[in-house]
Amino acid sequence: MLDHPADLGLLLFRVVVGVVLLAHGWNHVFGGGKIAGTARWFESLGMRPGLLHAWTASVTELGAGTLLVLGLLTPFAGGAVIGVLLVAWVTNHAGNGFFIFRPGEGYEYVLVLVACGVLLACTGGGAVSLDHALNVFDGPGWRSASLALAAGFGGAALTLGAFWRPPAKTPA
Repeated sequence: MLDHPADLGLLLFRVVVGVVLLAHGWNHVFGGGKIAGTARWFESLGMRPGLLHAWTASVTELGAGTLLVLGLLTPFAGGAVIGVLLVAWVTNHAGNGFFIFRPGEGYEYVLVLVACGVLLACTGGGAVSLDHALNVFDGPGWRSASLALAAGFGGAALTLGAFWRPPAKTPA
């Protein structure tokens, strides 16, 4: 099962990223202002309709997080991480500088999670995963990695192009 130290590292990495995504999705639906508050926030960022995107982002985070924890369809869960975090980067974080502790939250956090998604899309779930046990995407090839990367980057681009209408900047 753990024939190589990389198997343990990939298991830990995949599960941690999965738990982070699960927590994020859970918080969007059940925390603070719940899904209605998340929808209002998405609307304020220019993602319209806000309720649709609040649910889409939340379900994507919950689904991808679950798949990552299980190590199931890992390349596509990695693609989902890429897609949802790229949209967050563009709509909320890009204009706020690098560091997350800057006002408005910089993009360092989402940059790291996008890189995590790319890694998982390219590596798969590893030896300790349902992908390995079921012999699907077990060390994915270029085809599945390319599809997952295209889904993540393409899905983000399509979502932004179709639904993002940035609010007008207020003069200082």
